[in-house]
Amino acid sequence: MYIISDLSIGGAEMTLYKLLAETNRERFQPVIVSLIDQGVLRERIEALGISVHTARMKPGWPTPLGLWRLIKLIRNLRPDLILGWMYHSCLAGEVAKILSGQRIPVIWSIHYSLSSLHREKKLTVAVIKLCGLLSRLPSRVVFVSEAGQTQHEPLGYPIEKSCVIPNGIDVKEFIPSAAARLSVRAELLIPQEAFLIGLIGRFHPMKDHANFLAAASLLSKTHPDTHFLLIGRGVDEHNQELRDSIRRLGLADRTHLLGERRDTSRLAAALDIFSLSSYGESCPNVIGEAMACGVPCVVTDVGDTVWIVGETGRVIPPRDSSALALAWQEMIEMNPQDRQALGLLGRARVIEHFPIEAVMKRYEDLYETVLASEQSVESVSLTSPRIAALGATFEETGAQ
Repeated sequence: MYIISDLSIGGAEMTLYKLLAETNRERFQPVIVSLIDQGVLRERIEALGISVHTARMKPGWPTPLGLWRLIKLIRNLRPDLILGWMYHSCLAGEVAKILSGQRIPVIWSIHYSLSSLHREKKLTVAVIKLCGLLSRLPSRVVFVSEAGQTQHEPLGYPIEKSCVIPNGIDVKEFIPSAAARLSVRAELLIPQEAFLIGLIGRFHPMKDHANFLAAASLLSKTHPDTHFLLIGRGVDEHNQELRDSIRRLGLADRTHLLGERRDTSRLAAALDIFSLSSYGESCPNVIGEAMACGVPCVVTDVGDTVWIVGETGRVIPPRDSSALALAWQEMIEMNPQDRQALGLLGRARVIEHFPIEAVMKRYEDLYETVLASEQSVESVSLTSPRIAALGATFEETGAQ
């Protein structure tokens, strides 16, 4: 049983969807519980033949009624293993499992960086810290980045019970495409030869769209024909804050806000440069996806971006729009053949280190290990005369 807050499109949510598509269904029969009944991924997951349930919780702190619905789902579905996907789901799953009275191993999967904790909502900070206090309860804790694993240790997350499994990339979906380059430029009504720099990410302070736009303004002074593509939830024409910034910086005629899209593989393949301007991340999917499309990347030094990009792109300090603009300029002025070769090296790196199939195999190996360990514990418990006697007494009492 996977428990997740909701099924809207985001990096962690899309990772789960892609892992589900690669699951060995002869060995595992996954079910999904969405704490909040919303999200466009529900239909796509159900199309895989996987059932989706909901606890119908409201956004924010779990209500007793929502928690009771989750407890009932655990009792009715009787999973062999529970996996919480992100903090709120880890906390809700652990508490509901305890209150259900079921002996079920739980794994937590953490997809977050703590570098920007002071900028998070008070409720989110409280959940992160409470999870730290309870983090010895799950059988294992999975982090998607080494940086995230290190950052969580001071909050009490047990390193000895944790492991790192990076996000995986579908290298069959994200591929280089000359056709995508042409079709996206036609859609945007810009010249076919226009240089296109893109950012894919929801509108959130941590993504630092302001940094991206400031760098775009600087670059436009020397390369006025460059266009900029912004994609993600909340990054659309209805975002007045973004529109005001774009207008103030004189970028209105070359910045395109596409909002949340389902054709990100096509959009990523159309870019000349993919960029990440965040001041906090863990293991961003979007970098690996762009690299798989053969697009060289310029990213900020957050989370595990240095490891992801390796020698195939440029890594610059966060919150430094001048450094970001200079790195873009260097790539624009690079020999086109050299830039293309850099992109192909990036794709080769993703195929070597981050294919979704290999990442799913690591999760399945972890599931097998945890389940085998649980069965071993149960076997010892059942063969203990004292435990057996206690169990018999409990059954007799319950029968009465």
